[in-house]
Amino acid sequence: MLEREIRKMIEARMRRTLEGIEETIQEIFKSQKISLEDLKETVQRLEKSFNLLSQKWSLQILYILFFRNAVGFGELKNILGVNSRTLSDKLKTLTESGYATRFVDPGPPLRVNYSLTKKGWDTVLLALPLLYYSSRDLV
Repeated sequence: MLEREIRKMIEARMRRTLEGIEETIQEIFKSQKISLEDLKETVQRLEKSFNLLSQKWSLQILYILFFRNAVGFGELKNILGVNSRTLSDKLKTLTESGYATRFVDPGPPLRVNYSLTKKGWDTVLLALPLLYYSSRDLV
């Protein structure tokens, strides 16, 4: 029931957002001519982020951090069922890319927690409606 309510609200707001984006882009297209070179540069700038976020585990990690705030390495490993090396590599990449922050509590015992940065938080907020909206025909 809650899933359906959330989906309904997200889809309604996404429709309004998409209409606003489409209107903005149409205004830009009318006011200026976009060259193929400009288009190519834009796509290339977006490619690195798209590639990172589309890799296995990236969005799952970001969503767990979103819903749980700070999460330890072991807890992430248990939730995802991923091996330590893969998780470590993915967390390092997400941290270096500015989506997550790593906090070390020297303990004892030593604990390492991860949380979202503002960039990570905003990315999840933007991706969540997109995922709901784009999967609506699959459910």
